[in-house]
This record gives sequence, C-alpha cells and structure tokens, in this order.
Amino acid sequence: TMIMFSHRMFDPLLKETNRSVEDDKLFQTQTQSSNKQIKKHYDICIVGAGLSGSVLAEQFASSLHKSVLIVEKRNHIGGNCHDYIDPQTGIRVNQYGAHLFHTNSKRVWDYIHRFSEWTDYEHRVLGFVKGKHVPIPVNIDTINQLFDLNIKDSKEMDQWLEHEQVKYDHEPINSEEMAMSRVGKRLYELIFKGYTFKQWGRYPAELGPEVTSRIPVRNDRDDRYFPNDIYQALPSEGYTKFFENMILNHHLIDVFTETDYFDIKDHVQCGQTFYTGPIDSYYAATGWPKLEYRSLNFEQQVALNTEYFQPISVVNHPSPETNFTRIVEYKHFLNQKSPHTIYFIETSKSGGEPYYPVPNKRNKDLYKKYQALAEKEAGVHFVGRLANYKYFNMDEAILNALKTFEKFSPDHNAEIVSMQMTDSYKVDKQGKIESTCEEPGLLKGKVHFVFGGYKYEEAGLIFDDALSNYLWDLEVINAIIFWYRRESSQGPLKTKQRKCEITIH
Repeated sequence: TMIMFSHRMFDPLLKETNRSVEDDKLFQTQTQSSNKQIKKHYDICIVGAGLSGSVLAEQFASSLHKSVLIVEKRNHIGGNCHDYIDPQTGIRVNQYGAHLFHTNSKRVWDYIHRFSEWTDYEHRVLGFVKGKHVPIPVNIDTINQLFDLNIKDSKEMDQWLEHEQVKYDHEPINSEEMAMSRVGKRLYELIFKGYTFKQWGRYPAELGPEVTSRIPVRNDRDDRYFPNDIYQALPSEGYTKFFENMILNHHLIDVFTETDYFDIKDHVQCGQTFYTGPIDSYYAATGWPKLEYRSLNFEQQVALNTEYFQPISVVNHPSPETNFTRIVEYKHFLNQKSPHTIYFIETSKSGGEPYYPVPNKRNKDLYKKYQALAEKEAGVHFVGRLANYKYFNMDEAILNALKTFEKFSPDHNAEIVSMQMTDSYKVDKQGKIESTCEEPGLLKGKVHFVFGGYKYEEAGLIFDDALSNYLWDLEVINAIIFWYRRESSQGPLKTKQRKCEITIH
C-alpha cells in the first residue's frame, strides 16, 4: 500500500510541535509496497533522492556506516536525472530533459564509475537558424553559413568578432549588453535574444549579465558542446540504474518515495538532516515570497517506422517564430536501435517543477534572507541546487556533496603529517597558519588536492602567498603539503620554507 500521512500544518521554525495520538498511530502503521517501515531514529536523514542526496547517503552509509533515511516526494529516485525505457519504441529517454555528463574532475569521474559503466559520448548541438542547421555554440562554420562568409582560421574569426562586438564604456550590466559585447548585434538578434526570452520569459536586458556570459563562442571549427572537459560520457545502462546501484542496494540506506518530509519530520529522530529541496519551501511558514524558477514542459512525439526525426540529438530553435526552445531525439544517444523514434519538444514556462533559478536582483536579495535563516538552523544542512538557489552541473553537484560529507568525516579531524623534511604540520579542520619563518617563501605552481583518500587536480590553481597570517581551507592545506612532498622529492627547495615550522589549529 502507498504511504499516507496526516496532513497538518507544520512550522519548521518552531522547536516543538503538538502531535496527536492519532498522528502517532498513522505513522506507526504506514508501510510501502516493500513492507518497509520508517524507523524512529536514523543517524542521517536526507530530503531528496537526486544527485546531492544520493551521494551524501552513499558516503555516510559506506564510509562511516551510518544509518540513513532518504525521503523523496516523487515516485522515483534519481531526481531530474531519472530515465526509463519508452514502452512503445524501446528507447531510453530522460523524463526531465537530456542530461549529459561532463567533467574535468578525476575525483568525480572515479566516483561515478563505482556504480556504473559509462560509455564515452561527446555532445554536439545544432541550431535551426534562417532555415539552416548550424553549429551551437557559435564557431567559424556557424558564421560562414549564416552570413555567407569564408572565414578560414582563428585569426580571421577574432577579427570578425572584434568588428561586430559592441563597445561599452562600462562593464555589461545585463545579458543584452553582455551578449552584444561578445558577439555583436547581428548574432545577438539571430541567436541570443529570442532564445533567451523563450528560456527565461524575460528579454536579456531584464536579466543579469551572467546568463549570456556563460554561453560559449568559439574562434575555431570545434563543434563539441563541452570542448574543454576531459571526461564526457553517458551511463551505459542509464541514470536510474546508476542511482539504484548507489543507494537501493545498501543495507544501511532506507529509501521512501512518494513521501513528504514535512509529514514525517515530527516522527523521526535524525542525528543530522540534509535538505536538498527548495529553500523557500522549507521556510514556507515565514510567509515570505517564493523564489522564482523557470520550469520545462515536454511534449512527447513518437514517429513509427522512422529512422530519425532530426540530424542530431539536440536541435535548438532560437527563432521567436516558434514558442519552443529545443527538440531532443533520444535515439541518437549511444546509437540506440529501434525501428521507430521518439522526440520531445521542450518549452520553458513559469510554475511546475523548479529547474533554473531566475537570476535577477529580486531573487538574489530574497535568497539571502532565506540563507540567513538556514545558517541558524541547528542540525539541518542545505545542500544542492534547490537548497542553494544555484544551478549546478551534474559533476558540480556530486563534488559539492562529496565536499559536504568531508566536513562530517573523521578524516577531517586533526592528524600529524610526517615528511622526510625538517618541517612539521599539525592539521585540523581549518584555521590560521602560524609560521616561525622569518622569511616565509612563496608557493608557486599547479598543485594537487589530497583529501579523504582521493587525489585530484584543480588545473591552473596557483598559490603565490606567504604562509603566515592566512586562513586556509583544509583542502588547501593538504594541497600545500602535497606540493612540499613533490618538490622535496626533486631535490632541496630553493626557498627557506624547509626551515619553517607551521602549525595549523
């Protein structure tokens, strides 16, 4: 039977609430189809079974052997990554739009391979503009096709962009100015303006400059959508299977779908709670306005006995002549085999499932008010895109969850790092570095972060600061230690840092 709970008003700001005997009876007798009951106590309670919640659950259960409860309002796990096999065509599709995994983080790449095999996939997108399919993001071929030019190389492309770009005597203050400062008026009108309005329900001039600043423009012929990411792939058996392997098969993790956290909150004792839902929903009792999100509508179309509907998996439609933003044909992903095809016409809208935070001043200011409340909430931690009112790519969500877990891991406690050097370090959670060096040297060069048994690189990060009187995050501390180890293995250091005694406390 489906779980049902009494629906009564709950104020999350109150420390105590009255609950009736009938409420307790309801709670004690509810079961799922699996006949599993929600226990009275868990070490960790997690609200939401998407990426952030699932990674946290797996880490607490596998690494610290904590009992974990996951409650999810939807009838499935996986959040917006959820996929399924369409029964009519046999093609795997995403319920909430295409999800393409890409990252430069070796740590995240290694982590996801613990739960699934992944098939290499480099995503490409076309835009249907002026009756032509042209590469998106804009590159040399896009410009040549749209304007009947013959740009040959990056130098000529840079010159063309320089000529087109609108010059302002100030930094761009909105997305219209940002776009025209990058690509000029003609491309802005053809590609950016209409698409942005359809996506956000506002013209670029009404949005902060960050919206169009994220859109890449290339000066070569590379047509990959994520050309700078080392790792790009799709889960070979789909995202749902990936999540099942992560959280459903662990004996310390209880997962309850179709369950509202606020209906059970008073009935479960949680050591720590991690909330991944909308932060304004958590504080609904304040009566404050809701944060704005853009949502998506998906119109499914099946074409029987049809090889393909369009030339590539995703085709954007920036023209204002249509009301939809893009069409996604899932058969292209991993070359799925079927005599038929299925595609989804995506339209952006207000209301519905929250997808994209609307980045205007009103929402930014309102979120700060909610954030101030969240920082005072004892035993509750707000994690993920909805709780932080911030869009995360999938790899960012995973890495953020891993880093959040680290703060509760014993590995985060003090330890002595021994080295074949005269330096000594005492490492704790985070704090001031005190140095006895009279002439502290400089740390320069690309470094690796070493933490929690993982070693990964943050490319391009350069340390160039004296060590004394600075506050460092623990990962930075460990990066410094690793740098020392690496440099000392290559011979004596040329600075006086080897004579420093550094205490971190």
